[in-house]
Amino acid sequence: MPDSIITYLFHIINLLCEIILDLSTQLDNSLAHSKSPDLTPPDHLDYQRLTVDDLPIIKSMDKKDYRLLLQAYEALHGKPCKPIKRHGSKTQVDEHITCPCCQAPSIYLYINNGGKGQYSCKICQERFNQKSRFSKEIALECPHCQGNLDLIKHREGFVIYKCRHQACPYYQDRLKKMTPEEKERFKQFPYEFKMHYIFRDFALNLSDLEDSPNIPTVVQLSNIHCSPRALGLILTYCVNYGLSAEKTAALMFDVHELKISGQTIRNYRRSVGALVQPFTTNFPYQLSDQFCGDETYIRVQGKWHYVFFFFDAVNKIILSNRVSPQRNAQTAIRAIWDVLKRFDKIPEKLELIVDGNPIYKLAQAFFAQHDKPLDIIQVIGLTNDDPVSTEYRPLKQIIERLNRTFKGNYKPLGGFGSQSGSIAHVELFAAYFNFLRPHSALDKNSVPVQLPELQQCNNMPQKWIRLLNLAEDYLMAQQPIGF
Repeated sequence: MPDSIITYLFHIINLLCEIILDLSTQLDNSLAHSKSPDLTPPDHLDYQRLTVDDLPIIKSMDKKDYRLLLQAYEALHGKPCKPIKRHGSKTQVDEHITCPCCQAPSIYLYINNGGKGQYSCKICQERFNQKSRFSKEIALECPHCQGNLDLIKHREGFVIYKCRHQACPYYQDRLKKMTPEEKERFKQFPYEFKMHYIFRDFALNLSDLEDSPNIPTVVQLSNIHCSPRALGLILTYCVNYGLSAEKTAALMFDVHELKISGQTIRNYRRSVGALVQPFTTNFPYQLSDQFCGDETYIRVQGKWHYVFFFFDAVNKIILSNRVSPQRNAQTAIRAIWDVLKRFDKIPEKLELIVDGNPIYKLAQAFFAQHDKPLDIIQVIGLTNDDPVSTEYRPLKQIIERLNRTFKGNYKPLGGFGSQSGSIAHVELFAAYFNFLRPHSALDKNSVPVQLPELQQCNNMPQKWIRLLNLAEDYLMAQQPIGF
C-alpha cells in the first residue's frame, strides 16, 4: 500500500512538471511576439552611470565703452572716427541694434554676412549676433579644451551645458578607453554613452536653502481644553507607539475615561509638530565624522511621497528629515544642507554615505559650485562587489535600520490626508528619536541627546510636556526684544 501511494505521488509530480514546462514555453513564445519592452537589464552598462565633471572655466566678459574708444581713436589719428556711409537699403542697420561689446550705436555697425544676422562694429572690431557671448555677464568654457559650452537642455531646477568639440581632450580620452564592443555599440546607440564634458548649472542659491517646511496649524496649544497630562499621553501613544488618531482616541476613552475625537488628536499633533520643528532643526548637536543618508516612502493623499533622512551614524542623531512629493536633486540638496549648516567650518574631508541614486551626485556638484566641497560615497547594490561597498556597507546598513524603525512607526497610520500632516508626523518622530527614545547601540541604552531637564521626569508623558516647554522657550528666545 505505501509503495503504491509513492508511485502515485511521483506520477502527479511528473505531470505537474510537464504542465509547468508547457506553460513556460507558451509564455516565452508570447513574450517573443509581444510589443512590450524587454525587462531584462543589460549585463554591463557602466557607461550609463551619472558622473559629475570638474567645474568649468568662468570668464567675465570684458565689455568696453565706445565713447572712450572714440576718444582714443581721435588721439591716435588726429581726427574723429566717422560713421559708416551706407550704399543702398540692404546695408541699413536698424536703429535699435547696438554693439553688445562696446554699446556703439547702429551708425557704427556693418551688416557682416549679407543680412543673415551677423554684424561687425567699426569701433571695437568685434563681430556679433543676437546670441553673442558679449550679451552675457559671464562665459563658460570647457576646462579641458577652453572651448565655449553650449546650453543643450533644461531640467527641473538646473540647465545643462555641453562641450561639443570633437577635438576636446576629454572626448578623445573617453573614445580611446572604449573597448571594441563599446565602440560598435556607440555607433548604433550614441545616446547611451557620456562622451563629452557636461556642466549642470543650478537655479538654487545657498540663501534658498534656509527655508523650513511650513506646518499650518488650526489650534493653539495654549487654548486646548485637555490637561498637559492628557496631551503627554496622546503624544506618547501617537508618536512613541505609532498609533493612529482613532486608536489613540479609543485608548484615551477606554483606559483614561477621556472622550476626545480623532480629528482633535490630529490637530494637536500638527500643532506640536510646528512647535518642536525649530527646536529640533536648530539644536546644537554634538556631531561625529560619520554621516549617512537615504530616502524612504510614505503615503500622502493616496500618492507616494519621500522622506530624506540624513543621520549621524555614531551618535544616532537625525540631522535632516525632509518630506517631498518628488525624489529630486533639489530635495537632496536641501537635506544635505541641513547637515552642512551645522558646522561652523565644513571639514576638509566630509564624507556622506548614500545609495546609488544620481541625485546625490548632482547635489555634490551644486555644493562644489558654491565652494562647499564634500565627498559623496555611493554604496551600490546589496552585495559587496567592490572595495567601496565593502568598506562603507556598515554605514549604509545603519541608515537602512533607521528607515525600518521609521516604517515600523509609520505603517499603523496607513498614510496621511495632507502634506502638512505628514511633515508634522516626521518632525515629531525626529524629536522623539533624538531626545526621548533610548538606543541600544549607545552606552547604557541611553537616548542620543540627553537633556538634563528630561532626565528629571518620571515618565514619558512628563518628558513630552517638558520637551514642549523647552521648544517654547527656544521660540521665545528667538523673538526680537520688545516683541
